[in-house]
Amino acid sequence: MAISRARRRIVAAAIPLAVIAAMAGHPGTANALSTDVVISAVYGGGGNSGAIFKNDYIELANLSDSPVDVSSWSVQYTSAAGTTFQLTNLTGSIPARGKYLVQQAAGAAGTTALPTPDAIGTIPMSGSSGVVALVTRQTALSGCGTSCATAPDVKDLVGYGATANVEGTAAPGLSNTTANARTGAMTDTDNNAADFASGVPKATNSAGTTVTAGDDPGTPDDPTPGPHRIHDIQGGSRVSPLVGTNVTNVPGIVTAVRVTGSSRGYWFQDPAADADPLTSEGLFVYTGRTTPAVAVGDSVVASGRVTEFRPNAGAQTLTEIGGTVKTIKVSGGNALPAAVPVSFPDAYTKTGNLETQPLEPSSYVLDWLEVHEGMRITLAQDTRLISPVDTEYDELWVTLKPGQNPTPRGGTVYKSYDDPNSGRLMVLSLTGAPAANVGSTLAAGTTGPLDYQSFGGYVLQATQLGAITEGGLKRQKVLPPKKAGDLTIATYNVENLAATNPASKFARLAQAVVSNLGSPDILALEEIQDNNGPTNDAVVAADQTVAKFVAAIRAAGGPAYQWRSIDPADDVDGGQPGGNIRVGFLFNPARTTFVDRPGGDANTAVSVVRARPTSNQVALSVSPGRIDPLSSAWEDSRKPLVGEFRFDGDKQLFVIANHFNSKGGDQPLTAAVQPPVRGTEVQRLQQSAEVHEFVKDLSEKSRGRARVVVLGDLNDYQFSPAIKTLTGDGTVLKTLMDTLPVAERYSYVFDGNSQVLDHIAISPSIKGYSYGVVHINAEFSDQASDHDPQIMRILTGCDIDPLPKRCRPGSPVVDE
Repeated sequence: MAISRARRRIVAAAIPLAVIAAMAGHPGTANALSTDVVISAVYGGGGNSGAIFKNDYIELANLSDSPVDVSSWSVQYTSAAGTTFQLTNLTGSIPARGKYLVQQAAGAAGTTALPTPDAIGTIPMSGSSGVVALVTRQTALSGCGTSCATAPDVKDLVGYGATANVEGTAAPGLSNTTANARTGAMTDTDNNAADFASGVPKATNSAGTTVTAGDDPGTPDDPTPGPHRIHDIQGGSRVSPLVGTNVTNVPGIVTAVRVTGSSRGYWFQDPAADADPLTSEGLFVYTGRTTPAVAVGDSVVASGRVTEFRPNAGAQTLTEIGGTVKTIKVSGGNALPAAVPVSFPDAYTKTGNLETQPLEPSSYVLDWLEVHEGMRITLAQDTRLISPVDTEYDELWVTLKPGQNPTPRGGTVYKSYDDPNSGRLMVLSLTGAPAANVGSTLAAGTTGPLDYQSFGGYVLQATQLGAITEGGLKRQKVLPPKKAGDLTIATYNVENLAATNPASKFARLAQAVVSNLGSPDILALEEIQDNNGPTNDAVVAADQTVAKFVAAIRAAGGPAYQWRSIDPADDVDGGQPGGNIRVGFLFNPARTTFVDRPGGDANTAVSVVRARPTSNQVALSVSPGRIDPLSSAWEDSRKPLVGEFRFDGDKQLFVIANHFNSKGGDQPLTAAVQPPVRGTEVQRLQQSAEVHEFVKDLSEKSRGRARVVVLGDLNDYQFSPAIKTLTGDGTVLKTLMDTLPVAERYSYVFDGNSQVLDHIAISPSIKGYSYGVVHINAEFSDQASDHDPQIMRILTGCDIDPLPKRCRPGSPVVDE
């Protein structure tokens, strides 16, 4: 599965697909990353000395679009070191996208009542450290120690302060005047520290009534600027010196408004800049799902709480005004502050924790972007598109450094972890963007405020988009083989293909197989879903999906392919929940023979056997078969499929189709700590080692004679440790991607980087071959899949040394 392209700050946008898939089998536990009801706030200082509120409270939020019945649920509390939980039973339901307030014990102090509670308990919660659980039953938790987050029926859990009973790491400790509230769009990452921030207590009930303790944003009749300016809030570092405090009547000019999604709000900028080059003059005011009643050019004063929104774990933060926001319009139709031309330094970033280091905008791109966060910036020169326009989200990437690692087709190739391509910048058009492909030209003049989002990091939110001139990029195709005995093998990620998809998707993919790939003899497919796609039931068979695809290929003029695969067990192979994706082989029986050996199923491991004890001839114990499917390396991930083929008479060939685990949980290139943590790499290293050992066994038992092709979506770069492990650093397998010129090594485009996720690797026994990536999707706005397929030919008559001229490596790929 490719990394999700949806980067807007929406509910659950920061949760990787692989993690969402993992939750499907555990709907009742806190490590399920709840997408409906979560604990949204906790406060234990009610009625204590200095408190405004009279009562403690627990607030719940329904993140879904449907009401949720909680009449059989409870909220439970124990002390930081406790093991005995007190509980308050819930009644009724939580409205769609609504809140639910549980009032707890009162103290002797406090002056303000909570909004009318939806449930009332008498639990005296700690004002500093404690544990709150949302449980889908009305009996007390017991015996779970410090692992209550994963206990049966625990929907969500928050440990705050000095407790080990947490999800991930504890949320901040509290006081009589602070509460913990779920941050930003309230995504659930199962890390209390990342999901919660402390601030002024604010409680909301199911009727939508909100009361905030001590939040005094001024009066609507008084537009007098308060003591703070935007540059005071932004400060001279990444984290605001005023974070967590309330600010009143901060002045500025509205420069852009976001009126859709769950992160509505507006940007405003102070036209009277200070003399400090490290302090930004722009800021985002976050109004949640409420559309702000402002227009570009309004002079306003804004009040609320200063927060640092971290869109996902590991990302940097966006300084903003949130909480209970009040905006007073002073005047309209004002001139906007001049936009700053974008001018990037050479280096992308320094290393270490960026949030604790001084800003150096003249030396590092990420620092230049940070000191202009929230401000109007402009692309003063024409730029080149290095990603296709994503017309669903109106997103595109350009390069400010046109000579930086260019591909022959107009992109920017990603060559190493040390070189993330510092010229890249993401643009999101607030007014819409036309379809356009890599290599197109964006005219000078694109202007808007600088934002920070999840995967894309810093993004120019364009209120004005320059004209786009299409670059004339052409799709590619494969030349016919020069000799009839050549065997063609391809790999193609068909992006969650299910029988329920429209016929148009099947037709486009089929046309590519026939016209662009030349109807390969063997085609390894990734992301074939079961017959009803993401419907999450017990269906695992994909025969209808495959039959529909084969029929579409026939209709496009292709061969009558046959199919081999193994149905997975339900909900254990990751990917889109309910989809049960798998890898499989299509093959042309007129050109190659599949050797069937019965016994392969979802849980049976294939092995290499000798035909006779002293023979060099090897075979598979089952064909098709899966490599060690019960190994922990393949947990929540697709299992490799091995098949034995015969071609060109009776020549033996082993093909291993793969789809390694996604990179979706890795930190972004703009991470707060550099270099970013590649957390998903650990599992791919294990997967690579499993396939490596299997190929090594084939080689050793055949005394190096076995012809082996390993291919598929390996979800990692050609220079990655995982690929080096797979190939034995080139001793067991040769990655064909490395045979291409450096500028042509890519099959996928993400965040403006043309990069490698898909691979074909061959054993040394395959001497004569041709190879190429067929660019038909990744660089184009109009895509049948987000991956480009790859193809190789085993050239007939090339089993001799020295190789004849026609057997020397080359590419069969040309432009249409």
